[in-house]
Amino acid sequence: MRIDELREYCLSKSFTEETMPFGDDVLVFKVAGKMFALISLSSPDTVNLKCDAVYASELRERYTEVQPGFHMNKKLWNTVSLQGSLDEKMIQSLIEHSYEEVFKGLPKKVQKELLGNE
Repeated sequence: MRIDELREYCLSKSFTEETMPFGDDVLVFKVAGKMFALISLSSPDTVNLKCDAVYASELRERYTEVQPGFHMNKKLWNTVSLQGSLDEKMIQSLIEHSYEEVFKGLPKKVQKELLGNE
């Protein structure tokens, strides 16, 4: 998956905003102000994605392309290679999981406000 495809997919998620809070090298995708995906523009061959802790461990055991999150909470974030054998559907599935993990962690009031606007 190329960076432009990843960007487009992330932005297709409801209520998503693209920011650059860490300087002009890192694209950050957020839902309601909370990060769910980060990608470096200088080395766009990986993406950091939030993940359920148990699922994160399973993914790391199963796929060499999934490693503990670089510069992130290693229990809840994975760094996923976009250059390995993971196909586009799998990467999209991991992005979807990350988005859902962040969304379900939002306060119920915020979730209701967002869903009421959809």
